[in-house]
Amino acid sequence: MQRKLVPDVVRDQQIHSVTPDVTARTVAQTMAENRVAAVVVVENGVLKGIITERDITARLVARNRDPDTTIAADIMTPNPDTLGPEDSAVEALRMMRERNYRHLPVTDQGTVVGMISVRDLYAVVTDQLTQDVRTHEAFIYGESYGTA
Repeated sequence: MQRKLVPDVVRDQQIHSVTPDVTARTVAQTMAENRVAAVVVVENGVLKGIITERDITARLVARNRDPDTTIAADIMTPNPDTLGPEDSAVEALRMMRERNYRHLPVTDQGTVVGMISVRDLYAVVTDQLTQDVRTHEAFIYGESYGTA
């Protein structure tokens, strides 16, 4: 069974977002207060970008920029790749591995409905693999022999 991003990975999730004009300090505080490693940048309900801990490190700290005058639009990854609710967890992992992402927004008709992390996806895939092994063992050792 292919696990879908919604509801198998994303469910009852609060989306943490900022606007493009807030300061980098506000972005970092939002992330720290909510204990998240990424936030989406949204303007008038439209996804404009994503900011991750890596962005803060590489685009703010490493460049010695002032967090009180640098705005979110200057450190975000604009127009990020997204996945839809019907996409599979395996496809999301593949995309993240190939493009070197750790976080991806999940959108439904342009609206952000979730944020997935590689950690979330590994948990789902590991759970699926465990279930698959149990199913195969049950078949091999006869526990479910002859049942549908």
